[in-house]
Amino acid sequence: MRETTTEPIARISDDVNVTHGVLALAEAQPDHPVYAVRNGAGGWLDVTVTSFLEQVRAVAKGLIGLGVEPGSKVAVMSATSYSWAVVDQAIWFAGGISVPVYETSSTHQIAHLLADSQAKLVLIGDEALRTKVQSGANMAHGKNSGVEIYPIAGTADLEEIAANATNVTNSQLEAARRTAGADDVATLVYTSGTTGKPKGARITHRNLAEGAANIVPFASDILGEGESRTLLFLPLAHVLARAVQLICLHRGIQVAHTGDTATLMEDLSSFRPTWLLAVPRVFEKVYHSAAAKAEAEGKGRIFEAARATAVQYSQAVQAAADGTGSGPGLGLRAKHKLFAKLVYGKLLEKLGGEVTHMVSGASPLSPEIVHFFTGIGVPVQEGYGLTESTAPITLNIPGATRIGSVGLPVPANTVKIAEDGEVLLKGPVIFDGYHQSEAATGEAFDEEGFFRSGDLGSLDADGFLTITGRKKELIVTAGGKNVYPTPLEETVRSHALIAQTVVAGDNRPFVAALVFPDPEAVAAWAQRAGYGEELTVAEVLAHNGAGAALRAEVERAVQAANELVSQAESIREFRIIDAEISESSGHLTPSLKLIRAKVLSDYAETLEEIYG
Repeated sequence: MRETTTEPIARISDDVNVTHGVLALAEAQPDHPVYAVRNGAGGWLDVTVTSFLEQVRAVAKGLIGLGVEPGSKVAVMSATSYSWAVVDQAIWFAGGISVPVYETSSTHQIAHLLADSQAKLVLIGDEALRTKVQSGANMAHGKNSGVEIYPIAGTADLEEIAANATNVTNSQLEAARRTAGADDVATLVYTSGTTGKPKGARITHRNLAEGAANIVPFASDILGEGESRTLLFLPLAHVLARAVQLICLHRGIQVAHTGDTATLMEDLSSFRPTWLLAVPRVFEKVYHSAAAKAEAEGKGRIFEAARATAVQYSQAVQAAADGTGSGPGLGLRAKHKLFAKLVYGKLLEKLGGEVTHMVSGASPLSPEIVHFFTGIGVPVQEGYGLTESTAPITLNIPGATRIGSVGLPVPANTVKIAEDGEVLLKGPVIFDGYHQSEAATGEAFDEEGFFRSGDLGSLDADGFLTITGRKKELIVTAGGKNVYPTPLEETVRSHALIAQTVVAGDNRPFVAALVFPDPEAVAAWAQRAGYGEELTVAEVLAHNGAGAALRAEVERAVQAANELVSQAESIREFRIIDAEISESSGHLTPSLKLIRAKVLSDYAETLEEIYG
């Protein structure tokens, strides 16, 4: 199949913007809880849609009092929080355009976003960010930049902004709220910059509101209704988290926030979400941590048997759904039932005990890990999207899931595969173009109006999309062999001791890999094996027995990856790198996407040793 479309479920009129969804919910269910905030005693307080709207309107009036006019750009630099949710809607109520900024951004990145967007008001979630933002503003506009900075860390800060609403009437606020139509820009979201300087994607009110209107009924079995709730911990500066938050608001799903992953497990336990959104690295960490904990407690064999049973059970269920198998046999069902009591229930309790579905996005997730979670009773539904598609444009849903794929198009959208394998996209979620870059906008679309995603993929006979890699990351060896690095990297990275893997080989005689171990996992593994306590990766590599054992583990992971490809595409050599690939090292984006060119550049000397 070369092209597939899912018919639209909903359309919005041209005069609608994203504020209409919350107003409609408030009119229908004024006491419905849409958010939850910490109560200071380890629990949560409900925030009704009426209370939320009161705060939004008060802050919106304050923003107008500070000079925000229809079309004004307002930057928001904050960790994921309830305050972020309030100011996001308040900016739209004031007629403004939000410009999310990752709180981990460097001064140079802030300067670029402020200069390109022309935002003159910045809302910060932490007072510690003020100096960095001011430096970025000075770099962008000079010392007399005119950029104003206001904190939004808590209720008192929001009230302080609201206090600027001198003489702003309700009718003025309503007029400002109604200014934007469906095809006006709602937010400028800057791309991750994995292949160049970040570009501001013009996301319209239609992209957000019509996208939500179509995905809510499409994904209703995941989202739930009534008492449905989720804990949001991905950065709200990322379009995926923002889109999901808006979807929840339109659906009436209660959202709690945590901007600190250190408290994530406690927050899951206290809030008890019914579904979760995460990126692959979170699922990988949970998966490997559970295995390591079982091994440390002397229950490694039991966990391995439980893990294998979960994967086999899910694979059997998938085969039955695809019409290629009869489902789990009697013996497999019996083992699965036993491990549900011994192992799976404890794992589910760590997620809060009430999670029924999880959604993974932003980058590929190993099918084995998807099968594992699905097999223990919490299906992981993979989806696909980009900043330019306002995040989810395809999604696996209950009853229409193909593990290994990223699902079917969300209603009203079309996926097409170009002759060279590039994934082309069209629909109401596709962005309006790049801010102040019409040349880049023109290059981003083909002659039929399809957005060129830059990803390579395929559609199966039923219209499920599978992503095979990035077009710009395609490796062509010196022998002319095309190699897609992503599947190889995913397989190697699925090993419990490995955090990241980067495959190289462009214009080289063979394929090689840089392997970055997970320091915590390696330390725990070394202790269990009796090599010593709290060893660093460097100490393990320097230890005769431990170093050889670690290399053997990596070799096994590499061989598992090589089984997926031909000999010409296989990894011939690898190097274990004693370093961490992270956002702070400059090798990962805030959404944990690999900046491949940066890694290959910084480790060019190691690559020369391999090929020399």
